[in-house]
Amino acid sequence: MPPKKPGLSEFELFRMLLTNMINMSHPLVKVANEIDWTRFDAAWGKFYHEKKGRPGLPTRLMAGLHLLKHMHGLSDEEVCARWVENPYWQYFCGEEYFRLSLVFDRSSMTRWRGRIGPDELELMLAETLRVAMASGALSPQACERITVDTTVQTKAVAHPTDAHLLLRAMEHVCRLARKHGLKLRQSFLRLGREARREVARLIHGKGHKQALRHLRKMRTWLGRLTRDVGRKIEALGEDGADIAQAFAETLELAEKVRTQQAKDKNKVYALHAPEVECIAKGKARTRYEFGVKTSIAVTNARARGGQFILGMHALPGNPFDGHTLTGQIAQVERITGIKVTRAYVDRGYKGHGHKGEAEVYISHTRGITSPTIRRELGRRNAIEPIIGHTKADGLLERNHLKGAAGDAINAILVAAGHNLRLLIAWFAALLRAICSLWLLPEPALAR
Repeated sequence: MPPKKPGLSEFELFRMLLTNMINMSHPLVKVANEIDWTRFDAAWGKFYHEKKGRPGLPTRLMAGLHLLKHMHGLSDEEVCARWVENPYWQYFCGEEYFRLSLVFDRSSMTRWRGRIGPDELELMLAETLRVAMASGALSPQACERITVDTTVQTKAVAHPTDAHLLLRAMEHVCRLARKHGLKLRQSFLRLGREARREVARLIHGKGHKQALRHLRKMRTWLGRLTRDVGRKIEALGEDGADIAQAFAETLELAEKVRTQQAKDKNKVYALHAPEVECIAKGKARTRYEFGVKTSIAVTNARARGGQFILGMHALPGNPFDGHTLTGQIAQVERITGIKVTRAYVDRGYKGHGHKGEAEVYISHTRGITSPTIRRELGRRNAIEPIIGHTKADGLLERNHLKGAAGDAINAILVAAGHNLRLLIAWFAALLRAICSLWLLPEPALAR
């Protein structure tokens, strides 16, 4: 059912209003009052059945929690714990009275993200940009000239080594066998853990050949384990159809881990996240990163409120950067509603083949006579600090959301969180300017 609208109960008559507890000049309060929360209710009401099921959680509560989560780079557990303690956060999420306990379960955030989906969550990024334009932090003209680049959204996985993956495959198969009551001839877990330790000790020293022997043994043990499970399932006959379906994906991944070689394509780098890809971006400090390529578009000229992110989305399959340019420009135009006239990119976009109306300029291009274009092309490098902020202050550096859909959801929410940080700083600067203009003492802003 659709979320219930908050009503007044007899118990709340004896509770203190949040407006009497907080400073209404606080930047977070100002941003909360500027956001059009009814826009989310109107857009996402279609995901709820009119009569069936229990009432959903308030849309403003869930949207506000996700904005706060990605503004501060917190996990679901941390943002829920801080929400109970912080009256400003509760006001931002639509509460009228101070809550002493959490009004929902933490897992509700996971289910809500999956219900809405990455495409619809673009509305949160669009709303942050609308507030920026309405408050004067961002001008519509700044959205016409953008800078586009790609980075890697790394997944929360351990560094993939052969020994580690083989041991994890054994553990996954044995865990499923215990869950479904299959009695194995031998689990090989003790032998596998010992072999993994020996490989880590010997692989980079004089015992390299001995480490390779341990790896061959682990591959043999994993093969024996998967064949034993297959025989047990076949012995069940028709009664084992459900068990066979439960084991299908795990056995397929285990076999892929056992047989994959160094130069194979579409390798498995994590059993719990098989969608992870190995991407080389040419960095001296990090030769390879494991996650998904992500495209990001920001304003080329620095607006009064900072450089806002106009679009961001995940690119599964590690495509060539030039082939992603048209899609990124289309996303910016869809979110902002403003036609892009110029796009500035690095040399990795050579041969992009963009057929749209926007003019594309590649860095280090000679023969450009226009001083305006040369100046704006010189600002292309300004996108690199923005990418750094999304990784250091946001959650782009280590994505914990599951699957390819989780990659897409995390990317768009990271962009919304970055814009919200800029809006908070913008409203704080406006408050300081007003206080200095009228020679008033600056109010203490609670964190």
